[in-house]
Amino acid sequence: MRAADPRIVLGLHRSGHERRLLTGALDLGVTALDTSTNYLGFRSHRILAAAAGDLLPKFSLSTKVGYFPGPDRTEHSLSPDRLHAAVEQAVRDLGREPDLVFLHNPEHSLQEAAPYSRDILAQACAALNAAAAKGLCGAWGVASWDPSPLPSLIDATVPKPSVLMVRAGLLVGTRTLDATEALAEAWGLEEGTVWGMSPFGGSTRAPIWEKSDPRVFLEGGNGFSRIQAAFRAAFHLPQVSTIAVGTDEPTHLGELLGALAGKVDERAIREYRSLLRDRLRSQPV
Repeated sequence: MRAADPRIVLGLHRSGHERRLLTGALDLGVTALDTSTNYLGFRSHRILAAAAGDLLPKFSLSTKVGYFPGPDRTEHSLSPDRLHAAVEQAVRDLGREPDLVFLHNPEHSLQEAAPYSRDILAQACAALNAAAAKGLCGAWGVASWDPSPLPSLIDATVPKPSVLMVRAGLLVGTRTLDATEALAEAWGLEEGTVWGMSPFGGSTRAPIWEKSDPRVFLEGGNGFSRIQAAFRAAFHLPQVSTIAVGTDEPTHLGELLGALAGKVDERAIREYRSLLRDRLRSQPV
């Protein structure tokens, strides 16, 4: 089977939600947005609709539910009623139904060995499945920052998401990479339904991108910048078809689009994964 062409989603995690960014993305051919109910102090949906409500029909739009404003701090909940209500509120705030709603970091409220964790996860997934069935969103998925507790909780009672989104890139540890692959296998997810996020670990200005040269992961990598090479390699760490990346600058988005033309050296990726596993085994327990 031919692998899906790599694709970029504009993530709004650290974005100011400026209209010029959205028009710039459209000019570059980026027509997918990803946000969350809790971004910008739980105001992302309303700000997005106010700044660019007329542009939103031109994008496929994903968002996330799972975090809620509390009296003293942000709360996380997998309550089916709260999740369903959050999807309904997202529709009202955005002025349209999202194409995709993610269950946001379910591991925040789950422990692998805790009793009833499987039932809690199954009920949360069922709530989003029901929201999609009612037409409140086009489909639902799971976004997980640390998927390690999840694979052992998956069985036939846990509804299957349409998309799984996880961390991707050279800064992701081998435990997370292995857990992602185990989770995708447990759910029987098809190729093209796993997305990546945070490919630079939060910043392209971190010292590591000056100290290392990710171009070794590309065939003919000298034709690309280090940031472009790191981004292109992220599609293979783990294997993802789509990456959500945040920026406030259309020029940066254009640079990353240019990276998609790079051809990844899959042998170098395999050797890197092997080195990560060897390093983990050598660490003291």
